[in-house]
Amino acid sequence: MKNPEIIRECPECGEKIMGRSDKKFCCDACRSAFNNRRQSTTTQQIRAINRYLQRNRNILMSLNPNNTKQIVRKDQLLSMGFNFTYYTHIYNSQNGHKYYFCYDYAYLPLTEKDKYLIVHQHKP
Repeated sequence: MKNPEIIRECPECGEKIMGRSDKKFCCDACRSAFNNRRQSTTTQQIRAINRYLQRNRNILMSLNPNNTKQIVRKDQLLSMGFNFTYYTHIYNSQNGHKYYFCYDYAYLPLTEKDKYLIVHQHKP
């Protein structure tokens, strides 16, 4: 006696699924659409954060065009759209300074109020 087939529906479009017993979607288009929609919120958040990081890096780069050390005021950074919330990593130097990196550019809060040192990390 044959086992009766269980009728399964595609979670994306509701069509009957034909084929292998472990198949979850009726076609590749439905599988892609389902997964894209499921991941869209996360993807949007990641894209927004990457835009902030890229903008911060571009601002630091524009204020330090010769890739030397440059001192700037906080209000100058803010007026250009810099967002201090977003950075890629922190480097703690041997002398206790904390550099905040946006990819290959970093800023160091100085003891002088509202001033920052901008540096570029040269990689060989």
